[in-house]
Amino acid sequence: MASHSDTLVVFFGATAGANGDKLGSDEREIILLVWQIVDLRDKKVGELHRCVVKPDTLDLTEQCKEETGLTPDDLLEAEPLDKALQQFQQSVSSEVKCLGRSSCTLCVNSPLVIRQALHPEASKKNLVLPENFFSFVDARKEFQKCCPNADPVQKLTLASMLEYCWDLQKPTTHTLIQFLLSFIFFSLDHKFSCVETVKYKFDSGTCSKAEPVDSETVIRARGLPWQSSDQDIARFFKGLNIAKGGVALCLNAQGRRNGEALVRFINSEHRDLALERHKHHMGSRYIEVYKATGEEFLKIAGGTSNEVAQFLSKENQVIIRMRGLPFTATPQEVLSFLGPESPVTDGAEGLLFVKYPDGRPTGDAFVLFSCEEYAQNALKKHKQILGKRYIELFRSTAAEVQQVLNRYMSTPLIATLPPSPIVSTRDCVRLRGLPYTAGIEDILEFMGEHTVDIKPHGVHMVLNQQGRPSGDAFIQMKSPDKAFMVSQKCHKKTMKDRYVEVFQCSTEEMSIVLMGGTLNRSGLSPPPCKLPCLSPPTAYAAFPTPPAMLSEAALYQPPLLAAPRPPPTTHAHSPALAYYPPQPHLYMNMNMNYTAYYPRFSHPAAAGTSMLPQPGALVRMQGLPYNAGVKDILSFFQGYQYAPEEYSSMVQMSEQARSLIQPKEWLCL
Repeated sequence: MASHSDTLVVFFGATAGANGDKLGSDEREIILLVWQIVDLRDKKVGELHRCVVKPDTLDLTEQCKEETGLTPDDLLEAEPLDKALQQFQQSVSSEVKCLGRSSCTLCVNSPLVIRQALHPEASKKNLVLPENFFSFVDARKEFQKCCPNADPVQKLTLASMLEYCWDLQKPTTHTLIQFLLSFIFFSLDHKFSCVETVKYKFDSGTCSKAEPVDSETVIRARGLPWQSSDQDIARFFKGLNIAKGGVALCLNAQGRRNGEALVRFINSEHRDLALERHKHHMGSRYIEVYKATGEEFLKIAGGTSNEVAQFLSKENQVIIRMRGLPFTATPQEVLSFLGPESPVTDGAEGLLFVKYPDGRPTGDAFVLFSCEEYAQNALKKHKQILGKRYIELFRSTAAEVQQVLNRYMSTPLIATLPPSPIVSTRDCVRLRGLPYTAGIEDILEFMGEHTVDIKPHGVHMVLNQQGRPSGDAFIQMKSPDKAFMVSQKCHKKTMKDRYVEVFQCSTEEMSIVLMGGTLNRSGLSPPPCKLPCLSPPTAYAAFPTPPAMLSEAALYQPPLLAAPRPPPTTHAHSPALAYYPPQPHLYMNMNMNYTAYYPRFSHPAAAGTSMLPQPGALVRMQGLPYNAGVKDILSFFQGYQYAPEEYSSMVQMSEQARSLIQPKEWLCL
């Protein structure tokens, strides 16, 4: 941008902390503003104005006291920043008008006072800065342009520039005004035309993977609030110019934001200033700022889809992400859900449904709105019901659109699963966020009146790889309608001072999670596939050895679909209850997060019996002595019944097998 004004406003500022080359790096508030008008045409200067500013905190560093001559007492009667800015605006406007000029240009000795101090503080305090502070000239850069043989800009000081101008006569004062007057005399035909600007707002846009990105312009911000948008991040870096579409929010493997973002600036100078904001605050959280590379930025923000490029080609749009849509949702149903108070840009063309490579919907969509008001109205629909599912709505960015599309279109999430012979229905619910001390009784109490709708043996606790509760559980209901009702009535109810989330899901989804996969609102991932073990793990040596080689399908066989075996011979008074046999091959995938498939429980009202572990259930023992043998274990369980065929297999264990017993063992009771 090239412009020229005959009137300069020489501007200076100081903070309550570090000044000079570190101005603004410690996030301290402005306490002093100084300005003076310079008439370049008539080579005259106006009145010097000095305005003390009252900060929120009156603590001053020793460096500040020494350089400004101010004390905390001087700040008590001062005006706050908004009043000081009003005084500046009125003073400058009046003097410029008296000179018969229509415009003026701000002149500073360093951009730090504008970019690193004034704009960030005004943004935090929600102050609107006068237009003068969105463009300025840097006296050092102007001097470097006129005197290319002088020192580099970074090493230039007022003293060195004055000495260069007054080679014969040394100046008596080293002030910016003195320099400007000397510079004007030294270079009569110089035009102050290298005007730097501060962007009013962040411009969203797209980035192609083929676009070159300089690594010297990219940073990584870490520790962001999960609900942060690209505009929030741009506000954190207010005063620095971010490239168009230069904010890329990072997502985790589940498609959720992980608190990090990659930011691309217009040049390395602005990137270096951004690094000085390391551990500055966004609200109550401090943000870490590190260097990043262009390759990292392109990996997150770059895209190649023509569909996405066309969707994002409309500029100045607010993007909202919808998550959890019914797979059968149509554009018209989504538009009706949003309502007339939230008109979508260009109707159905402003919707982008996210799909798998085979065309199946993922339940995600992105929506364009032409203004902030429409977007805010749409966000009020957060967690309202569409069909039989509640919909989540979040602010989004162009880079997030690229990431989500890249993730779903690059790798099918469930392509490695064998086809299920049973059609899955959504007759299950998932409980997430359970207290780690919660048991079956707590879950049944939590379900309340809905316990009568639980299938027999339908409560499944999910354990982690250490065998401890993971905070999740699955419950099989008698019908999809019952599952839906539970998910609506019990969602976010409290259990032991913790609210529990309840989601409706299918039998297939439950099976995959029990086998070590992941399930969330963004998609379904299968468990990690490992090669079959040639022999069972040591801890399960008491079980019959399966065939040496197992098919991949066998590894993923859902345990809950296994057929129950007939009960052993019991006395006449003993209840005849089906139980599930131990299946060693299920334990071979050591990445499973459903370590104990037993015991299975049914609700007393449904089974007509007391709520007891079923025969054939496994009991895990922790803390066994290293020299404990089978007889010791059986003696410990004296008075309990156990499966006779399992007892006979354990009695045949040799001394060698006994030496393999670990501190954690399984016993089939």
